[in-house]
Amino acid sequence: MSDDRDPMGEPEAANDGADQADALRAENAALKEQVLRYAADAENIRRRAEREANDARAYAIQKFARDLLGVADNLARALAAHPAVESADPAMKNFVVGVEMTEKELMSAFERNGLKKIHPKKGDKFDPHQHQAMMELAETDVAPGAIVEVMQSGYDLLGRLVRPAMVVVAAKGAGAGAKPSGGEAASNPYAAGDADGSGGSVDTRA
Repeated sequence: MSDDRDPMGEPEAANDGADQADALRAENAALKEQVLRYAADAENIRRRAEREANDARAYAIQKFARDLLGVADNLARALAAHPAVESADPAMKNFVVGVEMTEKELMSAFERNGLKKIHPKKGDKFDPHQHQAMMELAETDVAPGAIVEVMQSGYDLLGRLVRPAMVVVAAKGAGAGAKPSGGEAASNPYAAGDADGSGGSVDTRA
């Protein structure tokens, strides 16, 4: 019997199979790249939505939070001015304790809603993004340019500055006494809204 099979058929079939395998591998790589791209896009969308939600939340409560800062300031002043509890009568002691508890609860409410106090310690480095220098003081025991005293605490709301901390800084140059910083910005390198635009600006939008 004669063999009618094409002697070249098997090599051609093998080549076709190899080509199909290469095509499938290329298609698989393209699909994998597409899936990774979609995953990256989805993650970017999620992050953007989270950021926009935080911004919307901060914008919604910013004015209300700023209005409450006056209450926090008054409570702090009341506690700083009260007489020594040890020498006060029982009624005064109870009053002071009540004020302290009220301030503590207010600070806890601030923290729960993302409003954090900015109250640097003596000797901390001046940060123009969080602090505003109200005066310079010469002959102090801290490094030149460092914070000497906090006149008023600042607050940050979810990463957005609501109010810079008002501070006294050690003078960088020679001089005696305290120099108010209410003059021209050029005479005060710490003043908010200085030449580089980085000094303790406050977002006043309601």
